[in-house]
Parts: sequence; C-alpha cells; structure tokens
Amino acid sequence: MSAALFQKEAEGGGKMSLKRSAVNVLVWLAALTAGLAFVVLAQSNAKKVLLACLILIALTLIIVLRKYLSSEQLLMPVLYLLIAATFANNAFFTIKLGFFSLFPYRILLILAGFLFIAEMLKGSQHLEKWKQVHVKGILMFFTFWFCYGMISLLWVKSATEGVKYLFLLAMGMFFVFLIVMFFQKMDRILAFYYIWLVMTVFLMVIGFYNHFTLNHLPSSTLYNGPHYKQHYPTSVFFNQNDFATFLSISFFFYLSFFKNIKNSYLKIAGLLLAFCSAYLIFLTGSRASILGIIAGLAVYAFILLPKVLKKWALIAAAAGCIAFVTLFAGKITGAFYTYFLAPQTTHDFSEPLPSNVARANLLKNAGHYVLDTYGFGVGAGNVPYYLEHHALFDTDRVVEVHNWLVEIMTNFGVVMMLGYLTMYIYLITVLYRYYKRSLGKRYKLLIEGLTAALVAFLVSSISPSSVSNLYFHWVFLALVIATVNTFRVSGTDETEQYR
Repeated sequence: MSAALFQKEAEGGGKMSLKRSAVNVLVWLAALTAGLAFVVLAQSNAKKVLLACLILIALTLIIVLRKYLSSEQLLMPVLYLLIAATFANNAFFTIKLGFFSLFPYRILLILAGFLFIAEMLKGSQHLEKWKQVHVKGILMFFTFWFCYGMISLLWVKSATEGVKYLFLLAMGMFFVFLIVMFFQKMDRILAFYYIWLVMTVFLMVIGFYNHFTLNHLPSSTLYNGPHYKQHYPTSVFFNQNDFATFLSISFFFYLSFFKNIKNSYLKIAGLLLAFCSAYLIFLTGSRASILGIIAGLAVYAFILLPKVLKKWALIAAAAGCIAFVTLFAGKITGAFYTYFLAPQTTHDFSEPLPSNVARANLLKNAGHYVLDTYGFGVGAGNVPYYLEHHALFDTDRVVEVHNWLVEIMTNFGVVMMLGYLTMYIYLITVLYRYYKRSLGKRYKLLIEGLTAALVAFLVSSISPSSVSNLYFHWVFLALVIATVNTFRVSGTDETEQYR
C-alpha cells in the first residue's frame, strides 16, 4: 500500500517537475533570445536599443518575481498596461521591422502571450478559467472567422495584404480572448472601464491641442498636411474620422458615468467630459459619428423610459419612420437611383469626385466583388487591391470601402458579415435583458454606457476608411464581451457578483 502511494506521489512529482522544467526552459530561451537581439540591435538605431533594454529589464523582473508571485499575479499588471497602451496607438513609439512595426501595444500583447503560455505549462488554472467562460460561442465564431480568413488566402490576389490583415485580426481576437479569460470579476471590469475614461482624457487634450495650435502628431495624415485641414483634431489617430468614431463610444461612457456616479464632483466631471467629446466630434466634421451619437442617444433614452412608456415610444418611432418615408419618398428614391442605379457619368479629373458619389461607388464596387465571388468574398485584406486594380466605378483613387460591415462582407463573404452582425445584436440584447432586472448603480453604469456605445459605433463605423487597424474596436468588443461573461459567471445576485 505504502509502496503504491509512494509510486503515485513520485509520478505526480515527476509531472510537476516536468512542467517546472518546461517553464524554466521557456523563460531562459526568451532571455537568451532577448540577449542576442540586444547584441544585434545595438548596431542599429537608438529606438531599437531602447526596446532591447526594456525587454531585458522586463524579463529580469519576471524571472525574479515569478518565484514570489503566481503567473496570474504577473499577468494582470501586464494586461492593465496593455489596455492603457492601446489608447496611445503607434503615435509616440514605433520601430519599423520591414513590413512589421512594433509599438507598446504589440510589445505588451506579445509579453502577455508568453506569460499566458507559461501559466498553461505551470498548472491547470487556465482550465478552471475556461470553465467560467460563458461566451464560448463568440470566441468560437472568432476562431472560425480567422480560419476562414486563412483558407481565403488560397484565392486572394495579394497574399501579402492578406497576411497583414490576418495578423491584425489575430491580434485583436487574441486580446479579446485574454480579457475574457482574466477579467471575470466585476472589480476588474470596472477597472477596465475606468482606464478607458482616464485615457480618453489624454486623447481629448491632444485633440484640443491639434485644433487650437494647428499642430499634429507625426502619426496623423494632417501632419505637415494642407493648411485648410489643420483645424481638424486627430489626436493619436490616423485621421479625424478615426478619432470621431472613438469619441462616439467614449461619449456614452462619460454620459453613463455622469448619470450613475454618486459623487457630485465626479458627476460634474463626467458631464463636462461628455460635452468635450461631443464638441470634438463636431470639430472633426464626421457626419457618421454625429449620426451615431443621435442613434445612441435615442437608444439611451429608450432604455431609461419607464416600462409603461416603452411600448408607446416604439409605436411613435415606427409611426415617425413611416411618416418620414412617406413624405420624402420621392427624394429618397431619387437619391437611390442617382447614386446606385443611374449610368455612371464621367467627371473632370481635375476636380475631386463628390464625397457622396465616391462612397456610393465604393459600395457598388464592393457589391460587384461579392457577387463575382458567389458571396465568399475576395479574401482577407484584398478589398484595397481590387479597388485599386479592378474598380468598375470611379472612386477617385480611394481604395478603402469606408464601411465596416461591407468591409467584412467583401473580404470574408456574406456569412462572416452576418455572423458578426448577429454577435453584435446578441450583445446588445443580452445587456438590455440584464438592465431590465433590478441591479445597482455599478451595473447600470456599465450596461447603459456599453449598450448606447454599441449602437453609436455601429452607425459611426461607416466613417473610418477601415476599422481593421483601429485597435480600440477590439478593446471595446473585449470590454463588452467580458462584461456579458462576468454577468453570467455569478448569475445576477449583486452580493455574489462582487465576491
């Protein structure tokens, strides 16, 4: 009996020592790689040397601290830094390595990936966390989406563009996975929410600086651009439309903060910041983001209505839509015919193509590509290639489709677009169902802000040239999905939720 017990313990100890050895090998291989990279990069520019030094310092800290802290205790600070780093984009620190660029967000995401792998090798805590994931269907959809994108490389015209696009997709999806796995408590979700609020303040300060001084960061298209455009705020983003789309989300975060926080000073701060974000959207001139704010406010007002009035509000909204369509039916059909059905007329190429005509032509081109591929899409990241080399309608040399849902459909096909839209509607529906229950202010802070922001983003996402390279889109989705998952982890009992 004792011999069998001793043999069992020896086998268990052997397994643990094997895992520990694997972790040690992984850590020291990473340290060796970083050391070799430092030697090579020391012969290059200062940014690369600085990056190598930071990597060595980080690895040293991990090696020292891992004896005293669990893998999760090491990973959580990295994840919080990762969330904050996404708001800086690539505006302040970028290292170009051929077609690949490194900046804080990507560096921290890679580091978080290594720490997650180390935790998997060290124990079975990740399996326990996976059991607490109640949004597996969404994560499976992301996996299917990515796998379909990989398969689509078989028929793409430009494999290079396809690989780049899939790389961005993989980073965003992996970020969502990490957040869902490690943000399963309400205090962590709220910390995420507050990081968004705080970091947005810095971005808005830069935006006002752009507007009043007419100076922009090098990452902006307006940096040393035409003088008549310098008043548009771009902050850390590529252009003013990207910034406006981001602010259409932040506006509702601040508005919900104002409504649900108890402290009077914080209430005033929330209201002022909501006003600042709305004013900056107005300064960008982004019509889609303004429409997004209007749509989000309509949904927010509906959420806040008493149950008795909601039915009448829906009836009034439906009646208003019918009346609007009836009154302006002629103008609506005329505009639709002009932009989408009428024969294309030539224009003077010395004059820019009107914005509405260009956008309509982008949609018509995208529609033809989807039909030509029998609904399967042109393949990951290949819409710009098709618009540049196979445009059927003039787009005035614009090679991005400027519509997120259409971008998904044209790249990956009708099924992927419908899958994304279904996921999106599902998230809004689930949040609203939780709101109908009697929950406290902290729950309402999250649900109100996220629900209205989801609607606003869906409308304003027709403003940026492409959403694939907007990291805040994946950060926002991660926050929403993790919130829904956290609500489901512990049911709806508030005392249990804040365990």
